[in-house]
Amino acid sequence: TTRPVMPSVTLPNWTSHLTGSGPEEHGITNNEWTLEKHALTSLQADEEGYYPSVFKVLKDNKPAARIGYYYNWMELIYPINKKYIDEVSFAENDAYKGNYQKAFDFLLKNKLNPTVAFLYSVHTDHAGHSFGWMSPEYIRSIEEADVEIGVLIAKLKSAELYNDTHFMLITDHGGLNKGHGGVSMNEMQIPWAITGPQIKKLGSFNDFNSNKNTSLVLAEIFGLTNIPNVWTGILPKGIFKKKKVKQD
Repeated sequence: TTRPVMPSVTLPNWTSHLTGSGPEEHGITNNEWTLEKHALTSLQADEEGYYPSVFKVLKDNKPAARIGYYYNWMELIYPINKKYIDEVSFAENDAYKGNYQKAFDFLLKNKLNPTVAFLYSVHTDHAGHSFGWMSPEYIRSIEEADVEIGVLIAKLKSAELYNDTHFMLITDHGGLNKGHGGVSMNEMQIPWAITGPQIKKLGSFNDFNSNKNTSLVLAEIFGLTNIPNVWTGILPKGIFKKKKVKQD
């Protein structure tokens, strides 16, 4: 599991996942944030005013890397400088299945490059707001997303891409009744899972984890070194296999 940043709402937490930082660093403190209108100035910004994301760090380190960003909640792209993204796809009205297909096509097309596909589905959050967290309707929405993830994995296996791919299954916050934003454990303890060729098979692990750590994990997987000095996440080293020492 992992702990969200505060407040336990969407935009601050996805920004923390993708920037290795908390709201006190990246400056995104609510879902109303825009580049043009916000209360807190970030500690660092690029030429266009965006806080450094893991996508920027990946492109700076590996210009041949390819990045796809697939989402269906409009505000989710606001903190991200799209000049570092090779393919952006926004699906309206909570649609998501088409984005899973686009993500697969993108991964297949760029199989010879270091590649990241960020896939986001908002309909589970909307089910929680409409029917309540852990309601039958909420669980069903998770099952629907799980089916599409399974379809994607099957396609990757058929294309012989599965064994070389890391998968992260993450979310932004929990929920209580029909809302979130508070500090109950139902809101502040959430799933965080990863598997792949560099990752140990640990099952559940009890080490402290934070949404701020996600970008550090991605940076380690891709061997990135120029981590921004404003990032405050830490790398959970215990999840990684020991690297083999090259023999001369």
